[in-house]
Amino acid sequence: MPYHVEPLEKDTVPSATMFSRNTGRVKASRFAYGTGVHLNDFDPEAGNILVLTTLKGAVSHHFQSDPATTQAGESFVVDCARTDYWLNADPEHLQFNFTIPHALMEETARKWFGYVPGNALWTQRVKFGGRGSRWLAMLEYVARSIGGEHPIDPNGPMGRHLEELICLNLLQEWAAEAGVSLETGARAAAPHYVRRAEEMMTSEARIAPSIGDIAQRVGVSARTLSEGFRRFRGVTPREFLADRRLDGLRADLLAAESNRTVTEIAGSWGFVNIGALARSYRARFGETPSQTLARS
Repeated sequence: MPYHVEPLEKDTVPSATMFSRNTGRVKASRFAYGTGVHLNDFDPEAGNILVLTTLKGAVSHHFQSDPATTQAGESFVVDCARTDYWLNADPEHLQFNFTIPHALMEETARKWFGYVPGNALWTQRVKFGGRGSRWLAMLEYVARSIGGEHPIDPNGPMGRHLEELICLNLLQEWAAEAGVSLETGARAAAPHYVRRAEEMMTSEARIAPSIGDIAQRVGVSARTLSEGFRRFRGVTPREFLADRRLDGLRADLLAAESNRTVTEIAGSWGFVNIGALARSYRARFGETPSQTLARS
């Protein structure tokens, strides 16, 4: 994304380094300019959101009368397609950043919450994260996943998994700091029968109720239920239920005692074809059920 950079002090000699890798449509970069720098004029036409995490030194983010300063472990998010922004980084700075297309964040919001937040979210520039935070733990997981000698396929299952993980966590952190309720927006956007069906399928995922039964219980036809999910959630009811079942299985695998097996735990969820399960599980989480169980 084009932007302007200049040193904070004249006649300094920068010693810049940058490493970048993609995961899905998200570009991750780790860099330092080797001197204090001023960055501005981020191109709004590029349509990108920046998530800047300070690993070392300090960065002063200017967006209102009082700047926000990020120290080691703290992050800052700004939608450069929606608002102006500039920063000063001290000579010791080291950054780990994400560049994310705004359209991808909208896609994530629609998929997970059933609606796209307005500028009440996108124009807010906020600081979040910090030592011991869930966000920083997620960043470490992403960095380790993409930083090895053998890079993952950015468009493969693991690349797509990391893309969704980053965007969903960012959306939740951003909304929390901006005072935007994603759940309230979703409830307002989707009709009652969709919300009620979601509650049923989430609470009854282990027994895998039929879509016809769910539709009858919420008082609509199976076709109406399917159309409602496609319109307001971007998935079919069957896909929604399948994801909740995989989520539940994963939670049980991570919490399992050492003497339990994948076949046993999967059987408690009604999964019989372990080969087919492994394929769908890997497509969603980027690893096999046995790999998840080994980490429990």
